[in-house]
Amino acid sequence: MRLTFHTDYALRMLLYLGTRPDQTVTISEIADVYGVSKNHLMKVANHLVGGGYVAATRGNGGGLRLAQKPENIVVGEVVRHTENDFDLVGCFEAGGPGCRIETACLLRTSLRKALDAFFRVLDDYTLADLLVTRPLMAELFQLTEPAPGGAASPLGPRRAW
Repeated sequence: MRLTFHTDYALRMLLYLGTRPDQTVTISEIADVYGVSKNHLMKVANHLVGGGYVAATRGNGGGLRLAQKPENIVVGEVVRHTENDFDLVGCFEAGGPGCRIETACLLRTSLRKALDAFFRVLDDYTLADLLVTRPLMAELFQLTEPAPGGAASPLGPRRAW
């Protein structure tokens, strides 16, 4: 299973907004930090606004900010909101083509259990949990000055994702 870029960018957008809790941030700023398409991020932002995760303000001085406290944003819910296809195999599809061995096959059951386990783990995490390293993230986003003594981050230099 692989999450789409849409979900990847949605989670990254929420992380970035979480490092700037009292500020309004532009899509251009987020696109520059991550080195991703501004147009694609606009679609992601609209989707997150529609889900109630992000608030948008138009006009001069406008931008994006979290619409909820980070501790109220559940990662599993965000993934469910941004992904549209969890049909891991053809027999997951409602009304999809039948399979000759469907009545005897346990593949669908085992994959369904795996998907359920995946979401149980994600449902245990909120955005606040992912932001426990907020100071380091802010430094990597180059929002703050490096630590005294110029200590390098264990993650290495900032790079485009």
